[in-house]
Amino acid sequence: MRIIFSRKGFDSAAGGGPSPIVAGRPVSLPIPDSKGLSPVTYGDLGLGEHAAKASRGRLGVGDACHHDPMFRDCGTAILGQCHAAQGHLVKQGVREGDVFLFFGLFDGEGEGRHHRIFAYLQVEQRIDLVTCDEATRDHYRALGQPHAFGLHANNDMLYVGRGGTAKAAPASLRLTAPGESPSRWRVPSWLARTGLSCHEAPWRWGEEGRLTAVSRGQEFVAHVGDDPEPRGWLERVIAEIERG
Repeated sequence: MRIIFSRKGFDSAAGGGPSPIVAGRPVSLPIPDSKGLSPVTYGDLGLGEHAAKASRGRLGVGDACHHDPMFRDCGTAILGQCHAAQGHLVKQGVREGDVFLFFGLFDGEGEGRHHRIFAYLQVEQRIDLVTCDEATRDHYRALGQPHAFGLHANNDMLYVGRGGTAKAAPASLRLTAPGESPSRWRVPSWLARTGLSCHEAPWRWGEEGRLTAVSRGQEFVAHVGDDPEPRGWLERVIAEIERG
């Protein structure tokens, strides 16, 4: 089994600022649509005002966004990935049964800028958009999944399965250590044992439970196998995300 820490949403490079915490709930803002393919705007998602504030007016209600990952009312989630990030997932052997934990940059309600986990996706199905039939693409187009409207690369893939977003912003889902810069994480002790892709440099691992996260990259994979400690941690994280 693999746990993938997957960076998503607004930050200083994509969008221009952190996503907000609103009434105690993290609201991840999708990045702007850079391909001219998405039919979904920030206004469609009810995020126009938040996007305008976070981007300092550069984006707003009428701007198209890359609505990905998607979280549906039926309790399923859909992630599209391509280019080097998808190549990394393939290299790491990510497949059915693995779990994405989505994190992003947030600010608000006295928290300061920080990284936090805001959603998850347990992979049940992988769909290769390059080779799948047109009926499959039509299905995901009808849902508004941006990767289904036109290939972003020659390795476009969808990951589909059970998933959801956090309804609160508890300390247990915060990655950034209190009082530290966003990339200085407080992580479970088992992570130093399993390792995390893109974080092999020894200097990134400080005193127990501290990690200096890389500033670039989207998908960071921990190979946890059948180890009960990370599996138990993951169960608690998902339960916290799903808590009403």
